[in-house]
Amino acid sequence: MNKPSTHPTLDLTCELIRCPSVTPDDAACLTVIGARLAACGFTLERMDHAGVANLWATRGSGSPVFCFAGHTDVVPPGEPAQWLSDPFVPEVRDGLLYGRGAADMKGSLAAMITAIERLPTQTGALRGTLALLLTSDEEGLAQHGTRRVVETLRERGTFIDYCLVGEPSSQHRLGDLLRNGRRGSLNGRLVVHGVQGHVAYPERARNPIHHAAPALAELAAIEWDQGNEFFPATSFQISNIHAGTGVENVIPANLTAWFNFRYSTANTAHSLQTRVAEVLSARGLDYTLEWHLSGEPFLTEPGQLLATVGAVLAQELAVVPELSTGGGTSDGRFIATLGGQVIELGPINATIHQVNECVRVSDLEDLSRVYAGIAAALLRP
Repeated sequence: MNKPSTHPTLDLTCELIRCPSVTPDDAACLTVIGARLAACGFTLERMDHAGVANLWATRGSGSPVFCFAGHTDVVPPGEPAQWLSDPFVPEVRDGLLYGRGAADMKGSLAAMITAIERLPTQTGALRGTLALLLTSDEEGLAQHGTRRVVETLRERGTFIDYCLVGEPSSQHRLGDLLRNGRRGSLNGRLVVHGVQGHVAYPERARNPIHHAAPALAELAAIEWDQGNEFFPATSFQISNIHAGTGVENVIPANLTAWFNFRYSTANTAHSLQTRVAEVLSARGLDYTLEWHLSGEPFLTEPGQLLATVGAVLAQELAVVPELSTGGGTSDGRFIATLGGQVIELGPINATIHQVNECVRVSDLEDLSRVYAGIAAALLRP
């Protein structure tokens, strides 16, 4: 008979790292995870769509619904020669586990599964529903993963009361920071139309660069808001500008600029779009503008979920977490639309998306205990 592993979370993390699940390829991660969940009495429902692998797994029934959420996909490893070891062959060196996805977020996924395996299974030990929502489409376009599953759950009238997303949130030690919200992300693609002509005869042309520059400078100088208690001020950043024919003697016909708002709850996508249109129109520009909303801001204010997480972190790790709404976006933005409380808690994020990504081996079992403690506390009868 095989003896139980003394490092179950490490072992499962290594097994998942060996699956080269670059977005949107799940590379059988959900098969591995599903087998473990089925053995724990979970009902598994695959919601794959458009080449994306999605899993909705539940045990129990009724309220409250506590959900672990995460993604199996990873970003490309980059140049393999820059890694000290194969990015898809896990290796432990000096107390650190190296491999693509070790921190973002296969370590968290493994901790979720072993946390579930720590929980009591006898009837009446837990109330409500324990769930997992996993996807292989978080690092990419994020159109057919969690977003799609959430749409299906909403159509069914299924809601999530508490959700813990396993994104790597910690800074210096496990649990020192958790995210209780994220800023919204609004993207714009602006095309300013001019009239092409010879640079020697500007009266016969209209230079879109000259017309666009003051408007873009004005947009960059605006104080959109001052943020609030939970969010920093909204930021506006131009990421790309393209114009010209590649020669020196031609005034171009068009200028294209891409920009992004990372915005707080002090603004809305509509208010930002309206203000931009006012600036562009006041400058008399001939333009077209396309918008893409990546996600609205969300916020979990102090309440049952944050209190429970704080108590478990104090008990298990003797740490008091800082609350933050910084960083980029996560799938929490989709889950929050179901109306529940959402937080992000995971390993140290210092090496995510880098070569030689790694996670502290000791943090893996600690994270499993924390996850189990949170689920047990929220579902305690």
